[in-house]
Amino acid sequence: MFIRSERLFLRPGWPEEWEDLLALVDDEAVVRNLARAPWPYTAENARTFAARQPERLLPNLFVTLPGAEGARLIGHVGLARDGDEVELGYWIGRPFWGQGYATEAARAVLSLAKALGHRRLVASHFVDNPASARVLGKLGFRPTGAVRNRFSLGRGGEAPARRLALELGEPNGCDDNLAAMHAA
Repeated sequence: MFIRSERLFLRPGWPEEWEDLLALVDDEAVVRNLARAPWPYTAENARTFAARQPERLLPNLFVTLPGAEGARLIGHVGLARDGDEVELGYWIGRPFWGQGYATEAARAVLSLAKALGHRRLVASHFVDNPASARVLGKLGFRPTGAVRNRFSLGRGGEAPARRLALELGEPNGCDDNLAAMHAA
């Protein structure tokens, strides 16, 4: 799957991009806000992540910024299972923080999620990460009232995380075929 937003191009990762991925994620300030990325983040972690194949209805996309010299990798956005729910996750490399890229990339994936037939998504952010709270708020996620300790490989332990949810509603008319595929 490929998505073009106003400034970004979202696409599957390619195994040969592991070095670009490592350069962005090998940053404790990035990894400490993620649940599934270990710290320190190694070349083997980057190789494995760049080569993984997503599930059909759970896209995982590299976020790239097109420019005169090609598209530069700046982050990742995707959907994953969290128990019985589907969770939105994302990260942006530190040099690209504060420019609205996380919101733009996640908004594009929300449209895709609805087209794929997802009706509700969840997300969480560590309580000490107000930037992620702002992104999720801009996307329309609402607090569920739940704050739970969530294990973070990057932190090496549990930390309180606020849970949010977004109701996507029924798929639109042109999405009927994808919704039927999702139900199958």
